[in-house]
Amino acid sequence: MSDTPAIEERENGPLVVKGLSSMKNTDGSEVETKPIMALCRCGASKSKPFCDGSHKEAGFESRGGTPAGRDRIITYEGSEVSVTYNPLLCSHAAECGRLASHIFNPAQKPWVQPDKGAAEEVRAVIEACPSGALALADEMPPHLFADRAQIEVEKNGPYWVKDVVSPVPPQGEGQSERKYVLCRCGLSGNKPYCDGSHRDAKWRDD
Repeated sequence: MSDTPAIEERENGPLVVKGLSSMKNTDGSEVETKPIMALCRCGASKSKPFCDGSHKEAGFESRGGTPAGRDRIITYEGSEVSVTYNPLLCSHAAECGRLASHIFNPAQKPWVQPDKGAAEEVRAVIEACPSGALALADEMPPHLFADRAQIEVEKNGPYWVKDVVSPVPPQGEGQSERKYVLCRCGLSGNKPYCDGSHRDAKWRDD
């Protein structure tokens, strides 16, 4: 087995993770990793985040649906730092609003206004964005999730992944190969990646 951690997808079935060394559950607790693990992505398993075969009864399909966001790059100019955003990649984790709502606020137009805060605040948000939908324009990205596990399970949301080989190539313009989010509710129109559909459907772990 390769030393490089990787994720494979089973057709109409789970995500199979190989070689993972760190993983956290929805409550932040460490998950005991094994050389090979099957993670649920149909949203129906009674043993989340692990697969229990429920995808068969649920009729889960690996592809299908319409992505919730368009694949395009939008740039928000600032005097010190500028931000790009791709709606297709956004999982609506809302880390941006949690960390810097004065800069990233859907109630304002435009919703990203880099000059309303310090450049360091903007960079901290870019680092924290789990999907990579937010990025810095014309700058090298900051270090990625230095203090996070390779996979973190968001409560009522997707898998946050860093530095693990994805099951498929990037599906959106500007998508990072080092950090991305994978659907686990089964509703995304951009599977295996999350497109935020869990939020619109009010999907819950239980």
